[in-house]
Amino acid sequence: MRHRKNTVVIAGATAATLLLAACGGSDEGGESAGGGEGQSMRLALNQTEEHPSYIALDSFGSYLEENTGGWDIDVFPNETLGAQAEALQLVSDGSVDMAIVSGTQLENLNEDFVVFNLPRVFDDVDHQMSVIHDPEITGDLYSSLEESNNITVLGGFTQGARSVYSSAPIETPADLAGQKLRVQESELHIAMAEALGGAGTPMAYGELYTGLQSGVVDAAENNEVSYFTQRHYEVAPYWSYTNHLVGLDYMIINTDLLESMSEEDRAAFDEGWTAAHEEHTQLWAEATQEAIDGATAGGATFSEVDDAAFAEPLEALAAEFITTESQQALFDAARAAAR
Repeated sequence: MRHRKNTVVIAGATAATLLLAACGGSDEGGESAGGGEGQSMRLALNQTEEHPSYIALDSFGSYLEENTGGWDIDVFPNETLGAQAEALQLVSDGSVDMAIVSGTQLENLNEDFVVFNLPRVFDDVDHQMSVIHDPEITGDLYSSLEESNNITVLGGFTQGARSVYSSAPIETPADLAGQKLRVQESELHIAMAEALGGAGTPMAYGELYTGLQSGVVDAAENNEVSYFTQRHYEVAPYWSYTNHLVGLDYMIINTDLLESMSEEDRAAFDEGWTAAHEEHTQLWAEATQEAIDGATAGGATFSEVDDAAFAEPLEALAAEFITTESQQALFDAARAAAR
């Protein structure tokens, strides 16, 4: 497996723009982007080269090299091309070809994306993957940004099931009463923290270890992989399986570029993308088990919760945040897929 090491350090939008200009926006044969010929597509990622997302995307690029007329993917990890909000805009204007962005980023462009960010909309990762890669459910949603933003959504990668961790065991919402629970900066996530029993406290991810250590926040929620790799188990050793949310990242591509592919290359592109998200799901499962084993060895305790006590307040969030017929239709289709 090839692993490109893009080591250029970027400090903000100006530097990113200079890098993209240096990349030239053309393939090795000199064909410009969107010209109908194969090219090396720049993909923005906020994870490291060791992360399942990078590995699966690198495999995707290899598949395209072998099965298309010159298409390839050059993955830029570690936010080299900017944070997700910036990458989203760069894909829209064509400065970057593809990116992995979180569901909250797309929610800002089309409120219908909020449905797949809701707690308990997905039962588990397998349910999530079956829904988000079903064109009967997602077709209109994924094409909804093409005219307005020149962005096509291809599908997504799981972020895994998210649960709560703290300095003491959490078995019911009452155990989180009065505790500051770190969440992402989102109205939905703050409401989710309240449904879990705590007080939602937005905080930058990079500040969380210190925040837990110093008591600025009392608890947090995330997946096992992040819990282990960021060593949060050292300062919050009790993991409680609330499984309140199955997180999601989306793969986006510049619409003009996608439409420039020949019919044969587009078919190979779609096949490669299917293989990539399937590989990612398998890698995620393996990384999750490794994280559990590693955190346990480091002193963490993993325990079940009173699921029924959390279910009603979490499921009630759907009624609060689903406000349109299109959102309700997406929610109903997702839940029907579970049954």
